[in-house]
Amino acid sequence: MPDRDDNKLRVQHLSFGHRVRGLRQARGLSQEQLAEIAGLHRTYVSSLERGQRNVGLDNILALAAALEVTPAELFAEQAP
Repeated sequence: MPDRDDNKLRVQHLSFGHRVRGLRQARGLSQEQLAEIAGLHRTYVSSLERGQRNVGLDNILALAAALEVTPAELFAEQAP
């Protein structure tokens, strides 16, 4: 089994969090509003956006539904 690269994981967590933040802001939602719609806690959304969480599948699905995007769109690269 290959060694885990914690730096690479951190970059991926940050990238995912930035994507969620961008989609949330584009829809004019606060972290609290997104959390409520997705059935999550506001502090969870905040820590996720800062790249401090390893988000699980259930929460990915909840966030995608709340943001009205497909789960795949949460992982899409943003255009520069």
